[in-house]
Amino acid sequence: MGYGPLPGAPDSSVVLVEGPWTHRTVRANGIALHVAEVGAGPLVLLLHGFPQFWWGWHEQLVALADAGYRAAAVDLRGFGASDKPPRGYDTPTLAADIAALVSALGEADALVVGTDLGGLLAWTMAAVHPRTVRGLVLLGAAHPLRLRAAVLRDRAQRRASGYALRTFQVPRRPEQLLSRNSAWVAELFDRWTGPRWRGTPAYREDVERYAQALRIHPVAFCASEYFRWLVRSLPRRDGRRFAESVRAPISVPVLHLHGDFDACVLPATAQGSGRYVTGAYEYRVLDGVGHFPHNEVPELVTGEILRWAKAT
Repeated sequence: MGYGPLPGAPDSSVVLVEGPWTHRTVRANGIALHVAEVGAGPLVLLLHGFPQFWWGWHEQLVALADAGYRAAAVDLRGFGASDKPPRGYDTPTLAADIAALVSALGEADALVVGTDLGGLLAWTMAAVHPRTVRGLVLLGAAHPLRLRAAVLRDRAQRRASGYALRTFQVPRRPEQLLSRNSAWVAELFDRWTGPRWRGTPAYREDVERYAQALRIHPVAFCASEYFRWLVRSLPRRDGRRFAESVRAPISVPVLHLHGDFDACVLPATAQGSGRYVTGAYEYRVLDGVGHFPHNEVPELVTGEILRWAKAT
């Protein structure tokens, strides 16, 4: 990984926030994944994105459990309190992690809710591991092929994805930005968030919590590897194989929510994702909301997840 922990860097215990949930370590696909879970009933599996960890779903965890569901929020490979191996940050392996996690939790399938990178994995699971997915809820996440096409052909999305296309491709630069201070993380949140959450007293506290979790060694490296693979695989054989695999039609019901203020994955990029879905598909634009709907309008998002959970 090329570098060691900086003096004063936190360890993974900082993400084990106490609450009504239980923290567990579950082995899946050859690694240990940290899960915060609460409740009993049909499984709702919550997948965070960058630059977050499981805590992004803390409000949904409690509300889903109160409504009669088993809610589980996982730290993806390389994040939070999950294992951080030097390899395995390609999207097919990451999706296989989560598909194996469903079985490791003792369930046949789950309603999978994903945002940002977690949404990318949710789309991939439904295409490549369809038996593990009962339904999908996507937040701020275009279908992988829509995102791929937009990055290659649309100037506005390329500008919006500049952090991934440029910053994360420079050796050691993203590791330095993520591990040394919280300024860059705060800048990303400010750029991608709509006005509702950004104006709340808890906003800065939450952003600092996410920045602290990114300073756990070697999370900065692991997070960077996600984006390195996504960009560098585009012309390679493994990237072409991945693109072909996610062309498989998605037959489970899909609820797709996207903020009209999203400056990371543009609404125009997300629109049209339904062409890859043969099951029920509902696309809804959320007014005044940015890239983090589950944090910006948590009650609305929880209500939509519950509506879709009952429908599936």
